[in-house]
Amino acid sequence: MIQPRNLMHSEMPDEFRIRVATLEDAEVISWHRARMFQDMGELPSNLFEAFRASSRDQLLYLLERGRYVGWLLSLEKTPNKIIAGAGVHLRRVLPHPVKNAATFAHGHHGVIVNVFTEPEWRRKGLAGMLLKQIIDWSRDEKLDRLLLHASANGRALYERFGFVAANEMRFAGSDSVSRK
Repeated sequence: MIQPRNLMHSEMPDEFRIRVATLEDAEVISWHRARMFQDMGELPSNLFEAFRASSRDQLLYLLERGRYVGWLLSLEKTPNKIIAGAGVHLRRVLPHPVKNAATFAHGHHGVIVNVFTEPEWRRKGLAGMLLKQIIDWSRDEKLDRLLLHASANGRALYERFGFVAANEMRFAGSDSVSRK
């Protein structure tokens, strides 16, 4: 069972609270996910609800199996009103070499997803608090790799936390694998 890293009192302002997501949080996480893509201009309004419902179903599946770990942030005085969240989708890949090391990675990867802050709370450091929680947890879990797909608006934040552009490429040919 995956347990959250406890925050020390000095690491987070008194007014905020971060907790680990549960199955009951799939609704709010799926809402955040759909809003995130809508805010980036990648999800048309006519697909919003179907995308949100599909995301909810997949989140339930992943949460039940321990393949998704999420963190939700609220004000201490209103813990049921989630104002920001982020998660890690855990995946296994084949073992791979580790550059400049006399060992290899066993293929435990985490993909940071669903980083979302309600608009009125943006630029106040909330996403940074969640990222710190994720990075600390990932170290405790001894993940081989922690990666994410950054939006233009999020890139500077991720770079401040030590993320760098990597060698991953995505197939986007005219006969894309995602087209039927």
